[in-house]
Amino acid sequence: MIKYVLLPVLFDLIFIEVKSQTGNQTTYSTVEQLKWLEGTWTRTNSKVGQSGFEMWKRMSSTELSGRGVTMHGSDTAFVEKLRIIVRDGNLFYVADVPENQEPVFFRLTEIKQNSFTCENPNHDFPKKIAYSLQGNKLHATVSGNGKSMEFSFERSGKK
Repeated sequence: MIKYVLLPVLFDLIFIEVKSQTGNQTTYSTVEQLKWLEGTWTRTNSKVGQSGFEMWKRMSSTELSGRGVTMHGSDTAFVEKLRIIVRDGNLFYVADVPENQEPVFFRLTEIKQNSFTCENPNHDFPKKIAYSLQGNKLHATVSGNGKSMEFSFERSGKK
């Protein structure tokens, strides 16, 4: 009789243990939910004398390729190579910038219909990157260590 009473309790404990080990982290294995990011986006909140844009293109169901450019007048001041890829069953935002010796991987921790958030708590700055789409406007925020930077874009032409 004791076996039958303890069996449901044992199953509950196993379920709780598995849930605590996996946490509430959701895994994403396709870029399909991010197709709204495709296209060219012109920066609308650049400093005086500067301009910028981001371009995103879907390469496959497991990769978006992007590029961010900042211009000073007609001179290219900064270029970052961006990708969103599947690795080990998870989506990662990968930023390759001149300041870092290696590309930096940010795990996508949340995807909604018109937004996503990715994080790398071990990176110096940023630790978190969030994109959201509102109509024809794209908003990106990079944050960490009590600092935050906002980037606003508007879609240029068609996807």
